[in-house]
Amino acid sequence: MSSMLAAVLHDFDDLRLERIPAPQARRHGEVVVCVKACGICLTDYKAIRGIRRNVTFPSIQGHEVSGVVAEVGPGVVHFRPGDEVIVQPSGYCGYCEHCRVGNTHYCEQSFVTGGDGPADVRSGAFAEYLLTEQQCLFAKPPGLSFDAAALTEPLSGAWKGIIHYSQMQVGDDVVIIGVGGIGLLCMMVARAAGAGRLVAVDVSDYALTHARELGATYTVNPVREDARERIYEILPDGPDLVVEAAGPIEAVRLMVSLLRRGTRWNVFGITTHETFELDGGLTHFLEARMDASFGTTPLAMSKAIRLMERGLVDVERIVSHRFPLSEIHQALEVMASPERNKIIINP
Repeated sequence: MSSMLAAVLHDFDDLRLERIPAPQARRHGEVVVCVKACGICLTDYKAIRGIRRNVTFPSIQGHEVSGVVAEVGPGVVHFRPGDEVIVQPSGYCGYCEHCRVGNTHYCEQSFVTGGDGPADVRSGAFAEYLLTEQQCLFAKPPGLSFDAAALTEPLSGAWKGIIHYSQMQVGDDVVIIGVGGIGLLCMMVARAAGAGRLVAVDVSDYALTHARELGATYTVNPVREDARERIYEILPDGPDLVVEAAGPIEAVRLMVSLLRRGTRWNVFGITTHETFELDGGLTHFLEARMDASFGTTPLAMSKAIRLMERGLVDVERIVSHRFPLSEIHQALEVMASPERNKIIINP
């Protein structure tokens, strides 16, 4: 594997399929993974299209990864060539204060393969091979497909936000604002955890149709009706938990408008620096609680793997399109369409 095919981003909207040198596992703990599947995250799409500007060129995007170990470096004892693995995109030192208490995504020496967040951004998985470290690998359960395994990272984020941070309880009435790929995963986690009534909110009828198929008990389209009014018709006492998984600031404002006593919010989707207002008195006296969630941790990855392995969440149901790496430009065109869910690249 002296060379490999990769989708190299040279500038915004300048993505080129090229043959480049394949990575080698030379340093302690390094592992080369032959990529079998990689999901396209909106983070990747925004980087390629220039919507997200914190990108250093040239770069290789893609951070939702599964594959097969191709080569191991010195000191690698837990994996060997041929092992089927799931890759956590975020690496960490394991020794700083944040790592010691389990918040590895806060690590001051962190790195990410093909994603966003830390200063150390390494080449991602829109390529035939990926270089990572053994601490970022998880064994893929034998009964799990590579496509499903590639979605461990976004599913882990959904578990982390819904269960670990917002502490959803059995019987809670949950509103999910935005039911694209990550919103659907949040909805499926909530359903598996015993949500009472699940209300899916989206401006896309295509997305709402899939939400109903995957377990939403009610759907609301803000283009067609007053979303707050309709939600309170469905849930007269208001929601227990509201998850903003859409991204636009309007979704966050809708989330805030649904406030009632004891409401929990999770600001999950928005990543841009925009502002919204809170009524201090209402927030105080109604004891509203706001959480947010980004990134993943080894705990969240392990929980996501268990959800899939036990058959509690079938992530392949959100996959709408698959493309070989050679057709990544066509995949990006589909990403721009409202009629798609998760897109998988199979190098």
